[in-house]
Amino acid sequence: MTIRFCALRRALACALAIPDDRSLLIALASTPDSPSYAPVGSSPGPDESFDPEHTRLRALVDLAKEGDAEAFGQLYDHYVTGVFRFVYYRVGSQQLAEDLTSETFVRGLRAIQRFNWQGKDFGAWLTTIARNLVADHFKSSRARLEIVSETIPEGKNTVASPEQEVLALISNEMLFEAVNGLPNEQRDCILMRFIQGLSIAQTAAALGRSEGAIKQLQLRAVRSLAKTMPEDAR
Repeated sequence: MTIRFCALRRALACALAIPDDRSLLIALASTPDSPSYAPVGSSPGPDESFDPEHTRLRALVDLAKEGDAEAFGQLYDHYVTGVFRFVYYRVGSQQLAEDLTSETFVRGLRAIQRFNWQGKDFGAWLTTIARNLVADHFKSSRARLEIVSETIPEGKNTVASPEQEVLALISNEMLFEAVNGLPNEQRDCILMRFIQGLSIAQTAAALGRSEGAIKQLQLRAVRSLAKTMPEDAR
């Protein structure tokens, strides 16, 4: 399984190219491409009401709450890649990420009857479980993160601008270390938005913050990451 960095690199390219914070906020507001994380919530908007994928996922959650194992399996297939991306980028080990991702879904299955739609999104709910498992892992094991570049595989990206050409020269290890050097909430916001592909609303639900707070968190985080780029990237 590969971890895609293109959305994060695009966000950094925007930060390098756009000095004005208000303009950068607008540029960062679009949801990163991620078919794994179509939002599923309690109050769909006018467009969502007619979205077959939204309707399908919500129906699967309702069936899974009633004990339908096949429905939960389909939810697993839909959400597992996004959860794995978030966990892998936090722990830096494929085996550990696979174990914690599996445990996320085990706990999700056990607790799914307690899930309610009020102000919730199912993908964000799973991410909260994963985030807590990662925190518990580091608390219990006092694990120290050790990363080498080959442990974070990446697919080939298409370079579309001078800023992205510079960013393409920055190693995955550099990005990994820079993201993990951010304050905790900024780090998790960046991972959810640009590695996992959650929307601003989903990230807000997972972190228990307002959407406005998430916009500011990601703005500060992307600006901080841009400052860590090599001088010739700025």
